[in-house]
Amino acid sequence: MDFALMLNSIPDLLRGSILTFELVGLSMLFGMLMAMPLSLLRVSKRIWCLAPAYGYIFFFRGTPLLVQIFLVYYGLSQFAWIKESIMWPILREPYWCAIIAFTLNTTAYTGEILRGAIQAIPHGQIEAAQSVGMSRIMLLRRIIAPQALVIALPGYSNELILLLKGSALASTITLLELTGITRKIIAETYKPFELFILAACMYVVITFILTRIFNWVEHRFTAYRRPPELMEDQEGIPDNI
Repeated sequence: MDFALMLNSIPDLLRGSILTFELVGLSMLFGMLMAMPLSLLRVSKRIWCLAPAYGYIFFFRGTPLLVQIFLVYYGLSQFAWIKESIMWPILREPYWCAIIAFTLNTTAYTGEILRGAIQAIPHGQIEAAQSVGMSRIMLLRRIIAPQALVIALPGYSNELILLLKGSALASTITLLELTGITRKIIAETYKPFELFILAACMYVVITFILTRIFNWVEHRFTAYRRPPELMEDQEGIPDNI
């Protein structure tokens, strides 16, 4: 084990992790904005709303993320009308192609997570809101959205971790994020074991921090859903019995 190489490589890998955070952060932000209307279409009873949303989710959940990245980065460039469009300055950059692919992918997963959260809301609450004359917009804003976002937190945290690990695929289109920097140093030093171990440790640390943050947020906003603790008296018998 070349510990000196591992120690000297930490600053470079930290710089690569900044790009990893950018890719994941922007993709999750854009994905959440797109997933909200997608989840509403997914729970719609109108087939012309449901079918496109279901097809989108089915395609992006059913194909590998690597294939989606290649379709955006390599596939779109073969069309002349795309090269002549105003979108070409964006689509020719690997940075934005990675964000587009990650966004499309996480939108599908997040949309399905929100769909399950919306359907988990007790229907009686919706009926009660409708009985007092709430409009659909007010019902969505005051009843559905706040509860659905809280219910979706555990699943959404898993999606964030999966996207973090999936961001390593950005190195396949020349981006020097955490994995890309690791591969670059390996090409210079021919010592893959030490560097991949170091990269794995950095992913574990990042994952641990993100998991702790989401656990705190979930604990903070789901206090009303937890059963009250049993208060025992001096004889060890719960007070509420």
